[in-house]
Amino acid sequence: MQKYNWNYPTTMWVGENRINDIALACKNLNILKPLFVTDKGLGESEIVKKTISILKNEKINVELFSDVVGNPTGTNVNQGVECFRKNSCDGVIAFGGGSGLDVGKAIAFMSGQTLPIWDFEDVGDNWTKANSDKIAPIIAVPTTAGTGSETGRASVILNEETGVKNIIFHPKFLPSIVILDPVLTLGLPGKITAATGMDALAHNLEAFCAPGYHPMADGIALEGMKLINKWLIEAVNNGSNLEARMNMLTAASMGSTAFQKGLGAIHSLSHPVNALNNIHHGLSNAIFMPYVLTFNKDVIEDKIIKVCDYLELKDRTFDGFISWVLDLRKKLNMPHKLSEVIDEKDLKLDRLSKMALEDPSTGGNPKKLTESDMKLMYQHSMSGTLF
Repeated sequence: MQKYNWNYPTTMWVGENRINDIALACKNLNILKPLFVTDKGLGESEIVKKTISILKNEKINVELFSDVVGNPTGTNVNQGVECFRKNSCDGVIAFGGGSGLDVGKAIAFMSGQTLPIWDFEDVGDNWTKANSDKIAPIIAVPTTAGTGSETGRASVILNEETGVKNIIFHPKFLPSIVILDPVLTLGLPGKITAATGMDALAHNLEAFCAPGYHPMADGIALEGMKLINKWLIEAVNNGSNLEARMNMLTAASMGSTAFQKGLGAIHSLSHPVNALNNIHHGLSNAIFMPYVLTFNKDVIEDKIIKVCDYLELKDRTFDGFISWVLDLRKKLNMPHKLSEVIDEKDLKLDRLSKMALEDPSTGGNPKKLTESDMKLMYQHSMSGTLF
């Protein structure tokens, strides 16, 4: 497989076995003692042990922090910052899926701050409160193809006191070097490959449908969706296909790059159920996708037809696109209804609807939303009724 060095939106080293360049990445950023941040499962894996061995063989004195859960919390970040400071670390290697990447980025950010992390929620100009000079350099290494957090300028962190997932933003959350190595994703189970792939699709799709003028984001989003259409099912059914894995990694990074334009109600509905019901983010995005699309139909139909044309779908109509989404989910063995993963008695509908409306992603939805709109979409997703 050919190796590439890209420089958009940051320095990206792309290709098979590029993880072997991890020590070089540290040296390029003058990182002598990185904190290696990943989740608990990966912390004991062979790929992490091998990566740490590469670093130590190059005299990089690395410390491991793996107290990260699937829907990462403020406690995870605070404990990581304590570990960073205790060991006098000078940079972060964020390694893994969205949780490991988000926590790693947040630790690098918070390592030099005195205010609580919640003071930097992505509201107004909160990011300007940060001491930019004290943010540690970040190397990001994704092992799933979904969140695209490696090319994002924010982390999604659960505030345990409020039960709300907060988006913490700063321009320097964007890692300085990203390593996209498909070999690291080979062991990913089909179920997780499917869920993370649908997350990447949601990012590209919502970015394209978001209102506003951003042709660069639109172009990236369209091509990201085309890659997903071509390679997601292959990556799920044949997980050893490096070309499929590489293209899905790329599509995930593209989605995060594109959604600087905005997201929408797919994410607004997802974040509360991720926080309160501990549902995988990619899975919830996949479930909500057709319900949000049909709700927004009257303002996004022309854009969806453009997507159909670019993907060269057989039925290039809005309904044809919905059928494509439903068929894709079916082929990936994903649920059609929220009620298939959450018992109705565990669904706090009024609270979820309020949280969804207040979610930062709501502002990017093509159609202005109310709390009753959110409640209606939740109800439809429970019953399986499309609008």
